[in-house]
Amino acid sequence: MQNSKNFDAPYPPGPALSEAASKLRENPLIRVENLTVSYGIGGGFFSAGKKRFNAVDGVSFSIGRGEIVGLVGESGSGKTTTGRAIIRLAPIYSGKIFWQGEEISALSDAKFMPYRKKIQMIFQDPFNSLNPRMNVFQIISEPLDIHFKGMSRAQKAERVGELLKKVGLDEAHMKRYPHEFSGGQRQRIGIARALAVEPEFIIADEPVSALDVSVQAQIINLLQKLRDEMGITMLFVAHDIAVVEYLCDRIMVMTRGKIVESGDARQVCSNPQHPYTQKLIAAVPKF
Repeated sequence: MQNSKNFDAPYPPGPALSEAASKLRENPLIRVENLTVSYGIGGGFFSAGKKRFNAVDGVSFSIGRGEIVGLVGESGSGKTTTGRAIIRLAPIYSGKIFWQGEEISALSDAKFMPYRKKIQMIFQDPFNSLNPRMNVFQIISEPLDIHFKGMSRAQKAERVGELLKKVGLDEAHMKRYPHEFSGGQRQRIGIARALAVEPEFIIADEPVSALDVSVQAQIINLLQKLRDEMGITMLFVAHDIAVVEYLCDRIMVMTRGKIVESGDARQVCSNPQHPYTQKLIAAVPKF
């Protein structure tokens, strides 16, 4: 392990990607270019002297169709904010986001609406991301109400039933409420909600961090199965580099708002070049 403490300085790219992976990236599904998410801090009542803090600082990457790419770093590294900026849940200060070559970051809210169907998010906390006053049918069918306005209630019920089966639950769960489920089951409901409108790209924001280890494995295997069956492209945000190595094709390591190392997930984890990556790997429990 290197002795350098400069965790911000990017290292040269990791080992060359395979020919198949390189082709995926030549015509990416999504491309992020010099993305910066900045927040004002300090200053007085009228914001005099206010400074800016870059939660995400000039980040660039691309993801090919069908890839699962991991974005890993400790809390506060900017990884969740990066994902939220793509789906417009965090304000973009500068930079551009492209969907199949078309810039979408400058679109108005109305023109961006069709992309909300293409891009969905699985949220970190299955306990707070589901409305406790809505039953499972209402939770999963809510996106259908927005993006498929012509669907009848019977059609929605059929679609919700199919989604519940796909994520390992039962049609009978439709009438139940979130408090009646375990954490793992709630996350499965959240995944079903994200899949409801048949998205092409999913941002999974630490989807297993709030779950027990045994349940984590079930959800990770479910995500892998869904990728294999449906060809979904995914940005998988996590702080556990071991989980990312298991699930993802490629990995991007992030700290202090910057990506400091990226490459094939197995190669990065077996031969990390950046001291921050080495630090993350050293923190993985050894059994």
